[in-house]
Amino acid sequence: MGKSGFKDLNVWQKSKSLAVQIYKVTGGGRFAQDFGLRDQMRRAAVSICCNIAEGDERNSNRDSIRFFHIAKGSLAELITQLEIADEIGYLDSDIMKSLLKECEEIGKMLGSLIKARSEKTHNP
Repeated sequence: MGKSGFKDLNVWQKSKSLAVQIYKVTGGGRFAQDFGLRDQMRRAAVSICCNIAEGDERNSNRDSIRFFHIAKGSLAELITQLEIADEIGYLDSDIMKSLLKECEEIGKMLGSLIKARSEKTHNP
């Protein structure tokens, strides 16, 4: 239910940037032959920003919150996939740390957004 649009949400901007980073990081190297993990990571990353956008455009805070929770679930998927990619040697440790930091920040932002929208739902 965004007044100015989902593109103005910092959490959407950060999550879209993360999706672009994931596409770049998984574009070559060992990911070039591992289509399964690469595609799963890309889908999870894109799902985060898409669900934030869809949630913000919903007609009620209750609907919005549901989509923000889906985005958090996709974020958890991506974190898991990053951990796997790291453990099997697909990611440079500096890149891994940077991506996990971004995920952590997005998770906190999503939590704050969910809390704010929940308060609006309970106190209209």
